[in-house]
Amino acid sequence: MDSVRPSQYLRKQLEGLGWTQQDLAFVLGRSTASVNQILSDRRGVTASMAKALGTAFDIDPVTLAHLQAEHDLAQADEPDPMVATRSRVLSVCPLREMLKREWIRDTSDPDELERVVAHFFGESSLDRVPYIAHAARRTPAEKIPPTQLAWLFRVRQIAEEMPTEIYSKALLDQAIEQMRQYRANREEVRHVPRLLSEAGVRFVLVEGLPGSNIDGACLWLDDQSPVIGMSLRFDRIDNFWFVLIHECAHVLHGHGRECAIVDSDLSGTSPDDNEEEFLANSFASEFCVPQDRMNSFFLRKNPFFSEKDVTAFAQILGVHPGLVVGQLQRRLDRYNFLRRHLVPIRNRIEHDAMVDGWGHYIPVG
Repeated sequence: MDSVRPSQYLRKQLEGLGWTQQDLAFVLGRSTASVNQILSDRRGVTASMAKALGTAFDIDPVTLAHLQAEHDLAQADEPDPMVATRSRVLSVCPLREMLKREWIRDTSDPDELERVVAHFFGESSLDRVPYIAHAARRTPAEKIPPTQLAWLFRVRQIAEEMPTEIYSKALLDQAIEQMRQYRANREEVRHVPRLLSEAGVRFVLVEGLPGSNIDGACLWLDDQSPVIGMSLRFDRIDNFWFVLIHECAHVLHGHGRECAIVDSDLSGTSPDDNEEEFLANSFASEFCVPQDRMNSFFLRKNPFFSEKDVTAFAQILGVHPGLVVGQLQRRLDRYNFLRRHLVPIRNRIEHDAMVDGWGHYIPVG
């Protein structure tokens, strides 16, 4: 039945009833010419005609509709081989965004496209690109979703091109201490890339891909080459310092040597959930605002926090008011509270850092 054309099936029905084409045309109330076009495969059987023929021959019109659909499919042109390849590639990585950002070159050759994508991920074939649909807050590379995986490899690509000093934990400790002096003035964030580079840490800013919800990452090219990647998903001073120092803590403690740490939604982690993340969160919170001082201020002023009190407290601590506001917003669950102090950072650091995205592109080998 699968290979039977609609016209063949209808001719058998006519023969069974002993009808001519003219008889069928009479029954249908159509011209003989229109019936002849159907019986000679010059016109397809429409849904309404299938119903009319079904009534005329006392058969299920669905049978005719299926025969017509199968015939149409058999006659249709084969799709461009790139359709299957794009579908296959898109199942493992955000192909459209990667092409748009020029992370990979476009090509009309299916095999070449697979090779280009596999090469981006450092693999010999697309089958070897790691991908599992669900990701934890801290996760190995083979357990992160495609948008985060592509972002992570872009960070790695750029880091591999960066000339950097040999990593020194002592120098990173010193760099973090020096960064404390820069917390009060957002203009001073421009020194961060230099300080990290002098400590042997590669620092890369890569705009996040849509839907990636990624904040930062810590990975190692080898035992002496740590990398910190940030997306500046929330371009504001409190988030910048928190994510940066969070990733610095991972580097200081040697986290991420075996597999990259990809961080998103950096809040609310307990030691039982993930000890490494809890440690990094605590370190970052303490850097932004000493927590004993923050707790004391909160208890004294709660529930009334005036802008004057907040700015004065920040001045005493030697930090930008946005760092205090950011922590108060989380504690109060009021994310509109004194928002004007959460000033942007990217426009103060992008000229001194390795930046990919936001109109910037870094060519890599």
